[in-house]
Amino acid sequence: MSGMPATARQSVVAAPCFDLRGVQVHLGPASRLQALTDIFLRIEEGERVALVGANGSGKSTLLRTLHGLQRPSAGELHSPAHQRVAMLFQRPHMLRMSARRNIQLGLWLRGVPARQTRALAAQALERVEMGHLAERNARALSGGQQQRLALARAWALRPAVWLLDEPTASLDPHAKREVEALIAEFTAAGQRDVDGQPTGRPTTLVFSSHNLGQVKRLASRVVYLEQGRLLADLPVNDFFNHDLLRSLCPQAHLFVQGESL
Repeated sequence: MSGMPATARQSVVAAPCFDLRGVQVHLGPASRLQALTDIFLRIEEGERVALVGANGSGKSTLLRTLHGLQRPSAGELHSPAHQRVAMLFQRPHMLRMSARRNIQLGLWLRGVPARQTRALAAQALERVEMGHLAERNARALSGGQQQRLALARAWALRPAVWLLDEPTASLDPHAKREVEALIAEFTAAGQRDVDGQPTGRPTTLVFSSHNLGQVKRLASRVVYLEQGRLLADLPVNDFFNHDLLRSLCPQAHLFVQGESL
């Protein structure tokens, strides 16, 4: 590696987490609903990208496409073959079992030997300050506790990429702050290998949110979607520069003005 030209070394490090080229997604009966149209988007390792736009603009569909839950109807999506990706939804799905076993099952499904899952689950619960709730039925937890459990379940899998679909939208203000703080902490800590050791590589975050204050706190880059089209893609400071945004994308400026009222 030391004999490799600097430009070549940089190209190895800079391989994108996601590279979408003209992606389209059709949904519904006979694929009549065009949820995404001609999306060109490249997300590099370590970026913190916020997806914003009105309901129905395509944010959730884009996240599901990045994860692989939704296949593109046209276009190309490139990502590293063995990239570890975790996705969290606005209302996480909890199985009718203890908080600990919810995490253990996720680990087992990812190929972790069953005998190792209990200790890893306990570690993950402590990480979100829920060790005392390990044996509580996950469905009996509060909304904020369920989202913290979902974060713990994802963290236990050592993801390189976090995909979050409005992760605090249904929570009360106190729970919002707790979950947002955990998101910031987990993504700032960088990637870890399967043994929990730091790899020295940054974690990537892609999330959707209607909370523009949250976008300012968590994101380094903002992507604005409208009716399935990507209309703006800017550094966070430029996106919230009202004069600049008005000149570059009037639709996004109107959205920000409306959400700020």
